[in-house]
Amino acid sequence: MAEKVWGGRFKEGMDEILERFNASLPFDRRLYAQDIEGSKAHCRMLAKQGIITEEEASRMTEALSEIRKEIDGGDGSFHFAYEDIHTLAEKRLVDKVGTLGEKLHTGRSRNDQVALDTRMYVRDVVERVISLLGGMQDAIVSLAEKNADVILPGYTHLQRAQPVLLAHHLLAYYEMLKRDRMRFQESLKRVNVLPLGSAALAGAAFNLDRAMVAKELGFEALSSNSMDAVSDRDFVLEFLFVSSVLMMHMSRLSEELVLWSTREFSFVNLPDGFCTGSSIMPQKKNPDLPELVRGKTGRVYGHLMALLTTMKGLPLSYNKDMQEDKEGLFDVVDTVEPCLVVMSRLLRHIDFNKDAMRKAVDDGYLVATDLADYLVRKGTTFRKAHEAVGKMVLYALDQNKELGQLTLPEMKKFSDNIDEDVYKWLDPVSCLDRRNLVGGTGREAVKEALAEARKEMNS
Repeated sequence: MAEKVWGGRFKEGMDEILERFNASLPFDRRLYAQDIEGSKAHCRMLAKQGIITEEEASRMTEALSEIRKEIDGGDGSFHFAYEDIHTLAEKRLVDKVGTLGEKLHTGRSRNDQVALDTRMYVRDVVERVISLLGGMQDAIVSLAEKNADVILPGYTHLQRAQPVLLAHHLLAYYEMLKRDRMRFQESLKRVNVLPLGSAALAGAAFNLDRAMVAKELGFEALSSNSMDAVSDRDFVLEFLFVSSVLMMHMSRLSEELVLWSTREFSFVNLPDGFCTGSSIMPQKKNPDLPELVRGKTGRVYGHLMALLTTMKGLPLSYNKDMQEDKEGLFDVVDTVEPCLVVMSRLLRHIDFNKDAMRKAVDDGYLVATDLADYLVRKGTTFRKAHEAVGKMVLYALDQNKELGQLTLPEMKKFSDNIDEDVYKWLDPVSCLDRRNLVGGTGREAVKEALAEARKEMNS
């Protein structure tokens, strides 16, 4: 089959089992577009520096463009004997232009070439993910705007805690995604560094114009140390880490949708088009979409831990172990992007059971904190107020009543500071209106937060 680009040193051919085991082409073929575009830029730079002629560069770049079109069009003639996408592209070039194609690799190594391709790939993916994140943020803001006046219980320890607006609850996920988006944007500064020119590890003995290549390929900086450049996979790890945090956020949202869609909560109705049924139980409507997102989160975590473990024991500079970065990276991309797409679509189609949410607010003593605050305003210390309200809750439990159903004489048993105006403090809507502070859950505060979120989305 194909001769090895490094075969001159060896007397014997490669064992077929090792050849298959060693090959990365079955998965790094995904980098073909980046590899070809990087090669074209390298080729033009070689001509500018007088290392090859302009005519030679023109012939090779034209042939490389043809190869890209062929692969774009579905030419799947990949064989493991080519070892990797870099070798395959070079061999195809030689097939088209003859021995001239063997000049393409002048001044570079597969070590800096794969670093270049991977950086270009990650850069493209990050830009796509940032766009998809914007779509999911928009879906959340739209859902919050649609349900701006809906009240539900806020929870701590999965126990009903205090009344909050559904919009405020949803905007918590908007904030999470905003941080995710910022992390991806900030990571681009560390991704967008040109490693080409580092060669195998010690640079090239040619007068290469790295700045020209960087400009052609859209890189903002040049790597400073050739050994670091070829052995650095921090940018891949950072992508995997930021993706893991993003998946954690989507998993938390998925978990709430799963819980809220149960009969026990009945807070949300998931549309039929985003659910599945049971093969044995006719009545079932299963929230498979959020369950799958929740499940795929662990898969993304696994790839982060796998690459961290691979990199932790590697001496400088390049080691073949680093080939293991690709499959995990590609799988995370193939996981994160669809999860963002399907979650965004789901959020645009769900309906909330407003009556069930309001009923839950009215059951469970959710205004107890507001009653304690009321007593503080009347001159009671907070600790004394906390104790009095706690005892009042115990009494109400025994009487099978909510706090607002207790009579004034019943409440006065626990504090002389309670007057007729206490009932204004025990209405959930009034409780919300008293929280129009920075970061508060009151209606005016949430209205301002929604407006600010929409402004951010449009900027």
